[in-house]
Amino acid sequence: MQEIYTDEYKKLGLNIAYYRKAKGISQLKLAEKINISRTHMSRIETNGCAVSLDVVFAIAKELNVPVYKLFEFR
Repeated sequence: MQEIYTDEYKKLGLNIAYYRKAKGISQLKLAEKINISRTHMSRIETNGCAVSLDVVFAIAKELNVPVYKLFEFR
């Protein structure tokens, strides 16, 4: 992850956490459904790592949220 994009990754992670919690899904459950570890899911939400578009697409699909919503930074 390039340092210049830290804010964007943080906002993406916050959006993922927001929609996950709104659906009442735990990090573990979401991670299992998209075939990643709970630790990786946590790191995505807390800006601990970069995330591939494949994983972002899987998260959006599982949460039934349009992908663009995850990138709507407020």
